[in-house]
Amino acid sequence: MGVVRGDYFPYGSYRPHQEDMLDMAADCAREGGIGMIDAPTGSGKSSVVSALLEEANGRKVIVAVRTVSQLNTFMRELELVRKKQPKLRYAYLVGKRQMCPMGGEGDTYRICEGLKAFSSSLMRERARKGAHVPANDKIISEQIRLQDMEHPLLCPYFIRSRVFVEGADGLRMVPSATLKTRGDQVARTKVNPDRLHEFSKGLCPYEVMLQAARDADVILLNFHHLFNTEIRDQLYLSLGIEAENALLLVDEAHNCGDTVESIQSVTLIRGSLDLGMTELGRMRGRVAGADALLNMLPRVGQFMDSLQRSFKEEDWFDPSNFVRFVLTGSLYQRIDDIVDDLLRAEETYHEAQKQAGDFKESAVERLTAFFYRIMRALDDPAFLTLYRKKGDEISLQVRNIDPSSTMKDIASYHACAIFISGTLSPVEQYRRLYFEDLPVKTLTLPNAFPEENRALFCAQDVTSTYRMRRDAGNTGRIEEYIRSFAALHGSLAVYFPSYELLDRFTAGLPSRLYHKKVYIESSSSSDAANDLREFMSLPSRGEYGILFGVCGGKWSEGLDYRGELLSGALVFGLPLAPFSEVRRMTNQYFKNKFGREGEFISYTMPAINRVLQALGRVLRTPEDRGVLLIGESRFFESEVHGGLPPWMQEEMIPCTISSFADEAKGWR
Repeated sequence: MGVVRGDYFPYGSYRPHQEDMLDMAADCAREGGIGMIDAPTGSGKSSVVSALLEEANGRKVIVAVRTVSQLNTFMRELELVRKKQPKLRYAYLVGKRQMCPMGGEGDTYRICEGLKAFSSSLMRERARKGAHVPANDKIISEQIRLQDMEHPLLCPYFIRSRVFVEGADGLRMVPSATLKTRGDQVARTKVNPDRLHEFSKGLCPYEVMLQAARDADVILLNFHHLFNTEIRDQLYLSLGIEAENALLLVDEAHNCGDTVESIQSVTLIRGSLDLGMTELGRMRGRVAGADALLNMLPRVGQFMDSLQRSFKEEDWFDPSNFVRFVLTGSLYQRIDDIVDDLLRAEETYHEAQKQAGDFKESAVERLTAFFYRIMRALDDPAFLTLYRKKGDEISLQVRNIDPSSTMKDIASYHACAIFISGTLSPVEQYRRLYFEDLPVKTLTLPNAFPEENRALFCAQDVTSTYRMRRDAGNTGRIEEYIRSFAALHGSLAVYFPSYELLDRFTAGLPSRLYHKKVYIESSSSSDAANDLREFMSLPSRGEYGILFGVCGGKWSEGLDYRGELLSGALVFGLPLAPFSEVRRMTNQYFKNKFGREGEFISYTMPAINRVLQALGRVLRTPEDRGVLLIGESRFFESEVHGGLPPWMQEEMIPCTISSFADEAKGWR
C-alpha cells in the first residue's frame, strides 16, 4: 500500500494495485490521450474520478454511465470526496424520460423542445406587455389550466424556471432566482434521482440539473448523452462545455460498441414507408421534391415484396442493387438527390408538427435516416444492409457493425478519455476494436479480492456446441452439474447461452431444489423484476433461492448481489451469437480489418464477456465468498482461454462431474 496523496482521494489507504490505476488516469489527464483500464470488481475503479479531479485545474470532469446503479456508485464516491473537498459540485443528467414530469406522446426530447418553444413564445409575448414573471401571469396560468394534458403545448415547470429582465438589447429571458437556488443546492447536496422531482418543487427537474451542471466540477451523463452526437453537441453548447478542455471517464466501457451500434443503426418497416408517403402527400405542391419522392417510394415497397420469397429470417441485401432498383423509373439519377429532397421534406414536416403540438418522430424522418445510411453503406462496409422476415412482415435495416469511428471521434474530442470496466478483457483486443491504431495506454489489474474466498471451476466434459446439444450423455452431465451445484450453500444462479436452452433445462424443474426456491427468468420485464425483488429478499427471511437465467439477460448484468444475496454462479456454454450469413459477413469484415484475430474480436470476445458479466455477479466485496463454475469445455481451447482475465486463467480448476462434486464439498 502506497502513502495516500492528493486532495481528492477519499480513502485512508489504497486497495491492491489501485494506485497504479490512479497514476495512469492522472498521466492521461496531464498529458492528454486515451486510457483503457481492465479492473475487476473491488479494484476501486470509481476512484479514477478523484485522479481526474486532482489534475483538472479548472477543467470539467464528465463521467458517462449506462445504468442508474452505476450512477449511484459514482454519487457515493463523490460524496466521499466531498468530505475532503466540501466545495465540490456535481450534477447528473440521466435522460429526460426519467426526469421529465410532463406527459405527452412521442420522444421525450422532442416533447421538451416543442413545449419550451411554445412556452417561450407565449412568455415573450406576455413579457412585452409587462408580465416579467411568467409564473405569476394570469393569462399564462389560464392557458395552462385549459390545455389538454394528453397533448400539452405549454410546460408549467419550464415557465416557473424563467423570468425576464431589461437589458441593453431589450427584454432577456433568464433563469429565475428560484431555479438558480435549486441548481446551486442540488450541486452541493446529494439528491438521489428518485427524490429529484420532490426536491425541484414545481420546477423542471432537468432544468434544475442543467443549472447545477453549468457550474459543476463533475457532470454525470448517461451513455446516450455522450454517444448520440446530436444530443451531446446540443448539451455541451447549452452548458458552455468546450470538449477540448473536458476530462472524460466512461464506465462499463465493454458496452460502448453495443451503444454505438444501436444509435447508428436504423430499421424501416412497411408501416413507416406507407405513413411516409401519406406525410409526403400532404406536402405536394408546397415542398420541392415531394412529387419525385412519391414517385420513387413505391419501388421500396416492391423491393420489400421481392424478399417475401426468402426462406431466411435474416439476410444481407446488396445496397447497390437496392439503389439501382429504386432509381429505375424514378425522376432521380443519384441517391444523394433523394437524401437532399428527404431532408427538405423532413424539415418542413417537422416545423408543421411543432406548430400542431405533435412531437412524435415522423415517418419522413425515419425514411431520411434510412436513405442516408443506405448512402453510407455504398462506400463504407461498416454499414451492413439487412432484411428481416417475421411472418409476412419484411423490414429493412442498415446496421453499423464497427464502433471505431464514433469511439475515435469521442476520444479525440476531449482533453483526455479514460475507459474503465471490470470485464474489458483482453484489453488489447478491445483497444483495437475501439481505437484501431491510435496510441492508447492500457492497464489490466489482477483480482484484488482474497483468493481463498473463491473457487473457479471449469468443466471438461460438457459443451453447448450445436452438434452436442442433443447428445444424451452431454445433456445428462449438464443436468447432473445443475443438481450438484444446487447443493452448494446459499443462494445461487445458473445461466444458459440462450432462452431456448434455458427453457429446455428448466422445463421439468420442481419449485424447489435442495430447499431453495427456483426462479426462472421470464421474457416479461415486469415479471422478471418482481421475481428478482423476491429472490433478493430471501436472505433477510433466512431462506435461499436459485436463479435460472440467460447470459446477457435481465439477471446477468449490472446487478449487485452482495453478501448472502449470491454465493455461486454456474454458466453453461459459450453464448456466441447465432451463426448466419449476416454473422459470417460481420466476421469477414473484421478479418479483413484485423487479420486472424478479427473473428475473435467480433464474435468470440463478446461471448466471453457475457460469461464474465454473469460470473461477476457473485463476488462484489472483499468479504464475499463464492463458487464460480464454467460449464464449457471450449474454455480450455487456447483462443477462448486466452480471452479470460489473467487471474482466471491462473486459478481455473479443471473438473468433471465426478471431481466437481468432490472438490466442491468444502463449499457446501
